[in-house]
Amino acid sequence: MYCSDLGEQWRAARVEPSIGHLDAASAGRSSNAVIDTLHQHLIREARDGSYIAADAQADMLDAGRQALGSLLGHAADELSYRDSARAALSSVLNGMKLPLSATVWVATNEFGPNLAEFERRDFVVRTMPTIDVFGRVDVDSLENMLQFEQPDFIHVCHIGSTSGIVQPVAQIVEVAHNAGVAVVVDMAQSVGHVATVTGADVVYGTSRKWLTGPRGVGFVAVRSDSVIDVELLPSDAFIAGQLALSQAVAELVDLGEQKVFDELAAIGRIARERLHGIGSWEVVEPLDERSALVTLAPPPGWGPADVVAARDRLRELGLLVTAADSWRAPLAGDTSLLRISPHLDARTEQLDELAKAIRTMGY
Repeated sequence: MYCSDLGEQWRAARVEPSIGHLDAASAGRSSNAVIDTLHQHLIREARDGSYIAADAQADMLDAGRQALGSLLGHAADELSYRDSARAALSSVLNGMKLPLSATVWVATNEFGPNLAEFERRDFVVRTMPTIDVFGRVDVDSLENMLQFEQPDFIHVCHIGSTSGIVQPVAQIVEVAHNAGVAVVVDMAQSVGHVATVTGADVVYGTSRKWLTGPRGVGFVAVRSDSVIDVELLPSDAFIAGQLALSQAVAELVDLGEQKVFDELAAIGRIARERLHGIGSWEVVEPLDERSALVTLAPPPGWGPADVVAARDRLRELGLLVTAADSWRAPLAGDTSLLRISPHLDARTEQLDELAKAIRTMGY
């Protein structure tokens, strides 16, 4: 059976998958309406011309911008689109007025490609203190640090790529702003997954994961009252993709944002409780962490190739998951993990099948 009536509603709005899709953190399954919105606008562009077609959809584009901005805690006119989260970060870094060898503080769950962007610009990267073994930022210690030293900005992944830990972003923003420091937040894994109104100066993310919009659409929002100066160049982004993302956001709002967030947290807990300790695989997060991104550390002695082989074997058995290598969060360690990220339509029997398969691949 499905985890809830909400899951049934979510499933009914989509094509029946050919595989047990437990990989929303890579790309969620778009609804039929999102796909149709994308398709219909491409037809309008071919029939009427791209600019005329876009002008005809101005009201829907504005409504979508308003809804996404509200989800992020930003005004609609603070939002712009890019083709990916990484492109959004690059545009932000290019638009920030920073000194040479700027200093950025990050959490240990920082996404590896983001660190590469910082390194390419010769930023000095420093890790914020943690309060537990899970890598959660210690806000009190951070506040003390900020009394004596301030970075040029703080960058934090709300939820990382290899752990379902939800960073306390709103508290980080509060203590940072008290010290006059801007906060930039990577929300690629959090928008549509957990509450994302944080007061941060800059937030960015992607359509294709928990929002289940189309691939090829990223977004960035910069507060007009930000404590840091950021100038973003205009972008002629993918209009059909913007409309499809608007449809995906509208569907989330119609279902009830908090209901979705609560249900995803419940699914994450069910998955962790079902999988923890199976075949000597260990859940990385606390069992009650309020996210549906679940990562498993492999049995002792396993290396990256073994985790990839486990992923491939699960795919053969009809279960789609990710082998999360250490490049995704190099500051967190060098262990490759198995990442499971079920969305609302995950079935309890899929988790049972996953547990059974993992047991046969463990000790």
